[in-house]
Amino acid sequence: MTAGLPPGTRAVFFDAVGTVLFPAVSAPAVYADVARRNGLAVSADAVKARFVEAYRVQEGVDRAAGWVTSEERERERWRHIVSAALRGVPDPDACFAELYAHFAKPAAWELSPGVGRAVTELAARGLVVGMGSNYDSRLLSVLDGFPDLAPLRDRVVVSAAVGWRKPAAEFFREVVRVAGCEPGEVLFVGDDVENDLTGATAAGLNAVLVTPAVWDSFRSPG
Repeated sequence: MTAGLPPGTRAVFFDAVGTVLFPAVSAPAVYADVARRNGLAVSADAVKARFVEAYRVQEGVDRAAGWVTSEERERERWRHIVSAALRGVPDPDACFAELYAHFAKPAAWELSPGVGRAVTELAARGLVVGMGSNYDSRLLSVLDGFPDLAPLRDRVVVSAAVGWRKPAAEFFREVVRVAGCEPGEVLFVGDDVENDLTGATAAGLNAVLVTPAVWDSFRSPG
């Protein structure tokens, strides 16, 4: 058994946002700043409440559609969320364009402490490493800005490209295909119970929710 991994593990795939990547400045604060510069005075707290509700609504839309997605759907999804979160802004299209571009930049993100070392050590120990995310093509430009994540770059499974969002089994079948392993040989690391833990295990993968202890467990002993 490799330290910190289920017996027989040959590949480790990571969720992106909330697991490996976090906004360098919180999304509500970024949204509120964009709104203010576009003529709407609104607090980050007010934006957060609207954002959470709009996000929940869009999750319901995707659930009803069987978790089918695409680049177009992801763009539409975020356009709805931005419009709802910044309700009353004079030019919602301009705000959406600015925010959509902002979160495509590596500077908008920071790494979870410990993730760089964990990825490097897992790859050095001969495991296949990759990423599986409910994101769109912007994720690739974000990853290009983080050298510590270079071992993941060749095996990035993005829902908008696959056509299915987590927790769909089809998404995790693509993870398994890209990993080149059997489902039970893949460990999926994420932060969301439904999308990452339940979705992965229902598809036959092993899964774990991320904690600081998880990053430490991936370190080589000694």
